Amino acid sequence: MNLRLDGKRAAVTGAASGIGRAIAIQFAHAGAEVILLDLNATSANLVATEIASETSSNVSTLACDISNESSVTTAFRQIAAGGNLNVLVNSAGVAHIGSILTTEAVDFDRLYRINVRGTYLSTQAAIPLMDQRRGGVILNIASIAATCGLSDRFAYSMTKGAVLAMTLSVAKDCLPLNIRCNSISPARVHTPFVDGFLAGNYPGREAEMMQKLAAAQPIGRMGTPEEIAQLALFLASDAAGFITGTDYPIDGGFLTLR
Repeated sequence: MNLRLDGKRAAVTGAASGIGRAIAIQFAHAGAEVILLDLNATSANLVATEIASETSSNVSTLACDISNESSVTTAFRQIAAGGNLNVLVNSAGVAHIGSILTTEAVDFDRLYRINVRGTYLSTQAAIPLMDQRRGGVILNIASIAATCGLSDRFAYSMTKGAVLAMTLSVAKDCLPLNIRCNSISPARVHTPFVDGFLAGNYPGREAEMMQKLAAAQPIGRMGTPEEIAQLALFLASDAAGFITGTDYPIDGGFLTLR
């Protein structure tokens, strides 16, 4: 399989940490020019420095609030100034813990604004840059929460369900443009967010709770950002040229073996 991205430009939102960071690094190692978009410009610059030290790929950063239309428009104008776009990864997102009874409207709106509206704005801005070359790839990071019931994840599940539905709709609408659109649905992935959540909510019990979270996956552990990135590379590459409108669970057996 050809899992190289030589000669391709890829924009990754949420690229300063976690899954987005891992995808940006993986794409750069595969030869892509990578554009890191994140609200945290300082952290994004650190990732860019890391990529530059490890690869010969071109890398740049853009400070971008994906929930803000003006910020997204400005960022993608800058991307367009450098040429066409071949790949967009919508990785930026936030989580929230709470049921429908305990989720405040302000949190519901915040998750919608970032996870749903942000994916919409970035995708809408990217498609015209791909259409110039009559082709491209859009990859959305959804979640197993989109297709199964999780306790105390009401707002998060709502937004990831919307991301999955958008994936299917964009894939259908973009068939004439030769733009493929797929999504990845991870189960729990060990990211800095998990470490911060445990430290803030279970001080002194981090190891115990980490094991509990790991045991939720039948395979006995959480996934790693790098494992998600490897699947992302396949779906962004020409090796996946016959794949569109598909969601890929990567969940250690969570959906089928519990």
